[in-house]
Amino acid sequence: MKNLKVALVHDWLNGMRGGEKVLEVLCELFPTADVYTLIYEKEKISKTINSHSIQTSFIDRLPGAHKHYRYLLPLFPKAIESFDLSQKNYDLVISTSHCVAKGIIPPKKAFHLCYCFTPMRYAWALQKDYLGKGLKRILAAPVLSALRSWDKKSSVRVNQFVGISHYVAKRIQTYYGRQADMIYPPVSTDQFKGNSQKSDSFLILSALVPYKRVDLAIQAFNELGLPLKVIGAGSDDAKLKALAKSNITFLGWQSDDVVQQELAQARALIFPGKEDFGIVPLESLASGTPVIAYGKGGLLETIRPLNGQSPKQASGLFFYEQTQEALVEAIQKFIQVEDEFDQNFLQAEAEKFNRERFKNEMSQYIKEKYESFQLA
Repeated sequence: MKNLKVALVHDWLNGMRGGEKVLEVLCELFPTADVYTLIYEKEKISKTINSHSIQTSFIDRLPGAHKHYRYLLPLFPKAIESFDLSQKNYDLVISTSHCVAKGIIPPKKAFHLCYCFTPMRYAWALQKDYLGKGLKRILAAPVLSALRSWDKKSSVRVNQFVGISHYVAKRIQTYYGRQADMIYPPVSTDQFKGNSQKSDSFLILSALVPYKRVDLAIQAFNELGLPLKVIGAGSDDAKLKALAKSNITFLGWQSDDVVQQELAQARALIFPGKEDFGIVPLESLASGTPVIAYGKGGLLETIRPLNGQSPKQASGLFFYEQTQEALVEAIQKFIQVEDEFDQNFLQAEAEKFNRERFKNEMSQYIKEKYESFQLA
């Protein structure tokens, strides 16, 4: 595999979130690979990714695109198709996609593997969360219809899909009609350490955008009056601050060091949204901190809920209705048993998803699939 000419394709590079951490590991696996992306902000990206040759689309050069790129969604398909990979004689194209990266046009002789975080959320599953109701949603309907059509048609450019969870693999089957294998993404467990001295605060670590349902947690903690810290920023920032009472503290985006410290000290991580996988809850476990989460989506595959068993064999609690009442009840139940959770058990659960595991699984999988493709 060392002699292969490789292209890595990622939707956008403007922060180091879960998807970018996956790309970072792929950059380590393929240190000479070229990287293609719609937009790129170098100062927000890790040294590992920045060490690669990075090609950007015409969107990166539009005025204001870095700040308002989401408004340019209708241009994304054209932008990803504008890359000409045919001149580089790539053997292998790996797209890491939650939007349009998987729609890259690969060279005819290249094997295209898509590591899919989710089929395009905007087009399929979360229109209400992103667009709300009323005129905005009505006006966007034709655009989203066109995106859905393009998203499905462009899926044939992928030779093999790999989902980040069984939950995502099922959605790939539903929306694209394609079979997908599954490899869980990497978690940098070695960066997190436990702390036996817990603070009196709970923690949210999240982008402040509608589908994350941070509003639900704000309402629950308004009722309970317990201290809650919120790390993150996003389009809902002002709205959530206006909703919150004085027991809730907004810290904005924070450095990795602060995040690690807050995760280790928190009584529990509050995770009220439905996620395709959820790296932050596993970072919380790596910090010896249990999770109170909405019991749907990818977390069903990673968190051991307290269902009548000893807290020593659990990594968190689920609530199964996305309501203030259900979350309040889960928090109250957690408080009754929080001292019984075992930090060593939590950290051992997180270790099942570490970076080396991902590297080994992904490199072996790519090798086998590429060799089969060559023989076909």
